Amino acid sequence: MPAETSLTLPARSAWAMVLTLCTAFALSQAYRTVGAIMAGQLQAEFGLSSQALGLFSGSFHFAFGAMQLFMGVGIDLHGVRRTVLTAFPLAIAGALLSALSTNFTLLIAGQVLIGVGCAPAFLVCTVFIARHFPAARFASVSGLVLGIGGLGMLLTGTPLAWLVEARSWRMGFAVLAAASALAWLSILLWVREPARDTAQPKESLFAALRQFGTLFAMPHTLGILLLGAVTYAAFISLRGLWLGPLLAERYGYSLVQSGNVALIVSVVSLFGPPLFGRLDRDGPARRRRIVACCAVYAALFAAIGVFHAAWIDIACAILIGLLSGFIVWEYADVRVAYPAALTGRAMAVFTMAMFLGVALMQWLTGVAASVAQSQGVEPYTAVLAAIAALLVAGCAAFAWLPAPPGAVARKP
Repeated sequence: MPAETSLTLPARSAWAMVLTLCTAFALSQAYRTVGAIMAGQLQAEFGLSSQALGLFSGSFHFAFGAMQLFMGVGIDLHGVRRTVLTAFPLAIAGALLSALSTNFTLLIAGQVLIGVGCAPAFLVCTVFIARHFPAARFASVSGLVLGIGGLGMLLTGTPLAWLVEARSWRMGFAVLAAASALAWLSILLWVREPARDTAQPKESLFAALRQFGTLFAMPHTLGILLLGAVTYAAFISLRGLWLGPLLAERYGYSLVQSGNVALIVSVVSLFGPPLFGRLDRDGPARRRRIVACCAVYAALFAAIGVFHAAWIDIACAILIGLLSGFIVWEYADVRVAYPAALTGRAMAVFTMAMFLGVALMQWLTGVAASVAQSQGVEPYTAVLAAIAALLVAGCAAFAWLPAPPGAVARKP
């Protein structure tokens, strides 16, 4: 994937196309956060344990993350438009299958289909930005795209809570399927890419996949991936899975009241990526700021686990939503950590780590909740403690493992 800025599109066209691509990304954000609102009805209808609920939510992210390498190669060989148009119909099919599920196995199959279909949704945005926007604006434009894509989480706040309470969780999936069909159609009609340079030899699929080995052989890749695997996963595990049940069981909130809190967290999270994108600083300063933000981030999760007061939990959740915007700095760090020829693949690998991390964290927190319940411990204390511990471990790996050349902090 060529990482250099091609700027082959007029600015207005480039913005129109990246915003159109954001519609699929926004729907992927909606799909990955439905668990917080649907959890109660799903547990009641299918008799799910906390561990099974974690599996339900994690299956989307596992499928999403596992497909990143292949979607990266697809974008490389066939382009942004063709890749997302080919994959996204699977998300529509998965949403319909989920809506019609008669057992937990079909529900999981639906989540896997949705995950595969949504797999290129954010990657196509980042690659499009890298190709058609100035390199100096990558962090700020990516932050804006993350914020706009976060609008999908607004759908899974109060609106979805009202719909699920008034009708059922099945209707929620049906509405998301219809919205996904409209997003696919808009991309088909409005996204166009400049013609590829046919003078350059086309890379084979095997050669494209082999290039990923180069990334994993670089010593600084491990620290980047270990941090990437926990930062976004922490936010999505709270907002997309545990926030609703926590508020309902700790404080007796209704579904709509929980949805209102989720909506506030989602709205605040929209402003984080653009804000942190504008505050981005290149070089060692960026990596120091990432470590500092991650430490505060972990402390906020720990506070929700320790302090059983509604106003503290809600305030910390809102701050977490805002602070999660620092993840855009991680993407900027990835962009400069690898040679230009590997930047696109590096984005794919990093995105894969992020979403496999979400799947793993949601499964692990489900296990933690089940074990805590069996021991007579409040499950959400265990869930939040596990998230905080994973964040600390990821932050330590990023800080102590080898850094990219030129990224080591300079002495004053």
